Amino acid sequence: MILLAAGIINRLLGFIPRIALPRIIGPEGVGIYQLGYPFFIVLITIIAGGIPLAIAKMVAEAEGAGNADHSKFILKTSLTLTVTAGVLFMVLSLMLAPWVTGVLLPDARVYHTFVSMTPMMIIIAVSAVYRGYFQGKQNMIPSAASSIIETIARIVCMLWFAYLLMPKGLAFGAAGAMLGTVVGELLGMLVLLWQYGRQEKRRSETAAKPSGIPTVQDAAPEAEMPLNNRNILKRLLGIAVPVTGGKMVGSVSYLLESIITARSLAIAGIATSVATAQYGALQGMIIPLLLLPGAITMSLAVALVPSLSEAAARNDRATIHKRMNQAVRLTFVAGAPFAVIMYVLAEPLCLLMYDNTEISGMLKIMAPFALFIYVQAPLQAALQALDRPGRALMNTLFGASVKLGLILYLSSNPAFGIKGAVIAIIVNSMAVTLLHGFSVSRLIGYRVKFMDLVKTAAVMIIMGAGLLFGYRHLPFAAIPWLQFVLAAAGGTLLYLVIIFMAKLVTPRDLVRVPLIGKWFSRFS
Repeated sequence: MILLAAGIINRLLGFIPRIALPRIIGPEGVGIYQLGYPFFIVLITIIAGGIPLAIAKMVAEAEGAGNADHSKFILKTSLTLTVTAGVLFMVLSLMLAPWVTGVLLPDARVYHTFVSMTPMMIIIAVSAVYRGYFQGKQNMIPSAASSIIETIARIVCMLWFAYLLMPKGLAFGAAGAMLGTVVGELLGMLVLLWQYGRQEKRRSETAAKPSGIPTVQDAAPEAEMPLNNRNILKRLLGIAVPVTGGKMVGSVSYLLESIITARSLAIAGIATSVATAQYGALQGMIIPLLLLPGAITMSLAVALVPSLSEAAARNDRATIHKRMNQAVRLTFVAGAPFAVIMYVLAEPLCLLMYDNTEISGMLKIMAPFALFIYVQAPLQAALQALDRPGRALMNTLFGASVKLGLILYLSSNPAFGIKGAVIAIIVNSMAVTLLHGFSVSRLIGYRVKFMDLVKTAAVMIIMGAGLLFGYRHLPFAAIPWLQFVLAAAGGTLLYLVIIFMAKLVTPRDLVRVPLIGKWFSRFS
């Protein structure tokens, strides 16, 4: 719930620059900003892709054994590894920036944005280590606080710097937005360091107090003997490399997608500036809207890993099935209303968010398939928790290959253009999700409850009809934003009523929710 709250806040705050930035630097400027990101994501994945998960697992084991000093040793060794890698890749990126932006990427104007983002490699590497450390200690508050402060600082600095540098041209405006992102990441890292310093201060004060109980350090000195950099690195990389491999498929796919999409649009006869603007609209405007419920699915994925791992260690298949049913059902229930709103009200939503109705067609095409995207994260987390990261990797690799092939085939056809990339992304999300589901089913015999799917589909149809009726008949057509908000609120309220009537959600499901759970306990 802590991660979910932070995720929702960050997603909502994240729409501020997505709304304001296109108004400052335009869709073409957003395209320049977005084109540099895929290459950067690949490098960050190499540096710190699986590190947080590996550190969290190792620290949790050390803490479970009552040895806090081992946790600190793991932290220091991990920092050495990631900072070294961060510095190395930052230097290489700066040296190769002219070649990357002039040859690999489809628009040379990305150069200034690319150079501006290089300091983040070290910053994110450090942050990843501390996030994994705190998660291993079952303390989610530092990560949540850091991410919220990072988001707020990034929003302010991104818009401010973009506004200041925009008079120099689109390339500098996009670079200014990226510099703002760097400042946000830096402040987020400093918050983590401050939290760690506070923790260590409290720990040292507690250790200084006299006590008749032997301390961990006194009680188990021999436990530290086998602990050395080589053993830590071997275990760390053993856990991190498979996870990083899975993330690398997605990152490289994202990079190739940006390159192939732009090249394919050029083959279709679309000018570079127009292709950049279309790609910026897809990746910088439509996809973020579609992924808004991702805050819920990613929180579920993070929570599933330790829960399923513990149940698997006990060979408790009943608990594994129960957790999977809870996660998948909650994903469907939480994601469905967003998908309906984005489909039925695609045009007013894009007008309200971006002052642009031309891009609403892409959102309308993708919205009906959004649930495949949402349920993918919990299924992938289940495969990782059940020691099948290789299967998740192969599924992702297959989906990425299909997506890139379809982009090349469809987007180079003038009849499809950018909508070819949209179709390819939809096919990819469906293929990977179905493969993950099949893999989980074969592994543990898990089956999605068919009636839950039927109920969810029926509720979505009813909500869509009510939403459309409300939007068309509310007497506020002269105030578009009010018309949209009231229609969306009415449709959501209708949805909530129906999911309780259909027993997709019951008061018993809400008993464990912090703060409000006690109130629902009387009805369970």
